[in-house]
Amino acid sequence: MLQVFCKNTQTSRKFPEGTSLLTMLNDFEFDRPYPIVSAKVNNVSQGLKFRVYQNKDIEFIDMAHPSGRRVYCRSLCFLLCAAAEDVFPGSKVYMEHPISNGFFCHLRKEDGSAVTPADVDALERRMKEIVEKNIPFHRYDVPMDRAVKAFSKGGYDDKVKLLETSGELYADYYTLGDTADYYYGKLVPSAGYLTVWGLCLYHDGMLLRVPDRHDPSRLAPFYDQPKTYGMFAEALRWNIIMRLSTVGDVNHACSEGHANELIRVAEALQEKKIVQIAEEIDRRYHLETPVKVVLITGPSSSGKTTFCKRLSIQLKACGLQPLSVSTDDYFVNREDTPKFPDGSYDFDNFDTVDHALMESDIMKMLDGEEVSVPEYNFVTGRREYNGKKIRLVPGTILLIEGIHALNPGLTSRIPAECKFKIFINTLTSTHLDNHNWIPTSDNRLLRRIVRDYNKGAFTARETIAQWPNVCRSEEEWIYPFQETADVMFNSAYLIEFAVLRNHAEPILRSVPKSCVEYSEAHRLLRFLSYFTPVSDREIPPTSLLREFLGGSSFKY
Repeated sequence: MLQVFCKNTQTSRKFPEGTSLLTMLNDFEFDRPYPIVSAKVNNVSQGLKFRVYQNKDIEFIDMAHPSGRRVYCRSLCFLLCAAAEDVFPGSKVYMEHPISNGFFCHLRKEDGSAVTPADVDALERRMKEIVEKNIPFHRYDVPMDRAVKAFSKGGYDDKVKLLETSGELYADYYTLGDTADYYYGKLVPSAGYLTVWGLCLYHDGMLLRVPDRHDPSRLAPFYDQPKTYGMFAEALRWNIIMRLSTVGDVNHACSEGHANELIRVAEALQEKKIVQIAEEIDRRYHLETPVKVVLITGPSSSGKTTFCKRLSIQLKACGLQPLSVSTDDYFVNREDTPKFPDGSYDFDNFDTVDHALMESDIMKMLDGEEVSVPEYNFVTGRREYNGKKIRLVPGTILLIEGIHALNPGLTSRIPAECKFKIFINTLTSTHLDNHNWIPTSDNRLLRRIVRDYNKGAFTARETIAQWPNVCRSEEEWIYPFQETADVMFNSAYLIEFAVLRNHAEPILRSVPKSCVEYSEAHRLLRFLSYFTPVSDREIPPTSLLREFLGGSSFKY
């Protein structure tokens, strides 16, 4: 017999060796507002079919938990792919990216015809049939050469490339009925768990709708995001042109000695976009009603600061003189900072910024007045006036950078035609394979972990612990305004994870196995292991990545 401690109930029970988590779940009584879909065993995510052979600490996870949500959405993806194989033999499904509270995907039918409403209805019917039959997901752990051979025979070149470059001896894969697939995380036990979802036409593909993260018993509300879709589509087009749609493609290119070329191309694409944005700002500056204020925002670790500095250089090349102000410098004094219910500071709240003072100063600048601009001392937690003054004269343009820059409450008195709004995000467009997308937030989290550690600000454990609050604040204060932007900029880097791996792995390994944050560190470490590591030696000092890796030629 072995002993299991359940964190949900804070009680222990004994079970025979080899008992599954699903069986154990029946012996623990606790409040379950949403279905249990997975568990953490000694702070490592596991599927409910996982069998226990030693004493363990176990925490059962429902659909509202980020880890449980990933398990559910991953399983839902497999359900769609299996249905597509049944309804359209020879077709291929490409899970592209999250958008509009769902996942955008393409269905490439064997005859090459476009997807129709009837096709979507047929897929939806088959998915419901699989759910009603409660067909189980089966997991198999096999030698790598056997997995590669099986997926090669099935024509899954994307999975073959990924597995071939993983460096592992064994691979696990799943089946749903007669369909086999590979997923880098756990799945629910059976299709009957997948009761909340939707499928609809969206642009030139389909949108797989998923449960609301706040109330998984219902579908997440649909929000059309045409500008975000356009930015993803642009990135995907470049990946296809360069034949680097998946991690396996990138790994092969790096192994063949093309890493430095990929770095230079990535830098050139970003610089080209920044030049285009600068030229559009310059054009609007010379209109009858000129743009006078450029507002730059984006979520945490999207690269706002470096983007602002690189944009300033290109604006100077256009003949303009940019002057920069950060919303951070208008933070209220520490004692006036909003707090979460637990008493900790909510640094991402809109009221963290003295927006009334900032808007007043901006209006004075636009009227030609000289304004004394504060600088925030993050050590003392107080706003200071150290002699920095700004006056807008002919040829100058004001750049305002910060997470609340696009919030209309910050610049409500400034005419719309005088503002140019830029939203920066890290929209990762390369996938592990055609069915395993990379969450965009993982990109930013890894950047933040590396930057916080290099600056001596926070350990990996502390950064991971803070991240849920960061994401909640972004959802409330930042993302609602992204579609109001005049232009969007994608700061994702083509081979970024390959470069980040060398920096992030030793930092993530420092997270103790005994703490709850180890679960996320373990997940990120496994994720990074898919990438062939690339040295940052060829990353230029002006790169957006240098803001996180260190070695930037810009002063922050």
